[in-house]
Amino acid sequence: MSSAAAAGPLRVTVWSEGRHERQNPEVAARYPEGMHGAVAGAVAEHLGEQVTLRTATLDEPEHGLTEDVLADTDVLTWWGHLAHREVSDEVVTRVHRRVLAGMGLVVLHSGHWSKIFTRLMGTTCTLRWRSERDREVVWTVAPTHPVAAGVPHPFVIDEQEMYGEFFDIPVPDELVFVSSFSGGEVFRSGCAFRRGHGKIFYFSPGDQDYPVYHHPHVRRVIANAVGWAAPEAEPSAPRLIHSEPGWFESDGGQE
Repeated sequence: MSSAAAAGPLRVTVWSEGRHERQNPEVAARYPEGMHGAVAGAVAEHLGEQVTLRTATLDEPEHGLTEDVLADTDVLTWWGHLAHREVSDEVVTRVHRRVLAGMGLVVLHSGHWSKIFTRLMGTTCTLRWRSERDREVVWTVAPTHPVAAGVPHPFVIDEQEMYGEFFDIPVPDELVFVSSFSGGEVFRSGCAFRRGHGKIFYFSPGDQDYPVYHHPHVRRVIANAVGWAAPEAEPSAPRLIHSEPGWFESDGGQE
């Protein structure tokens, strides 16, 4: 956990569209609390009293991500699929600004194509995919990284949507997991980035058509990613400062 969180619980907001479970009875049976409920449960299971949790969904006013909510959020998790285009550009700009100021962001599965992730990455974030109950093997390639703590190497997801290369993202600052699939594809499935003062982790396993968010090792990775993405100081946006010659001599370099 970060020094910023040492004074109190880490404030986590878990966001998802909240659409699949309302529109598809099979998804509702698989995830009765919604995708956001499953993700929040994973965080609570492993981090417990170290966090305070709230959830937010697309159809709430301002998608549940008001200025006040984001100001009270240390780490935001993001799951989207059906309705990326329905996310307000104003809200995306708000989240983007907060990430650059230091808020952590954990982007899950099809959130790779969300407006916020593509804006932060500066690329299309497109990939290969196939949903035919592939077997996924998740290989740890950075075993000392905090997100890999307590995670077996490798672990197997019996049925999953295939995501494959080429994945159009910038080279990750740290690559933690690589997945292989029964069709022969490989994928960079656990990627860490820094943008501004914020830390971002992308983790691909987790689809509405499969019970992946009930998988114990997937749940552990999600919780680890939340802990890793915690800000190291209270989020504060860099600002433009006019500087006179010799300012550092007169005030010791303190702003």
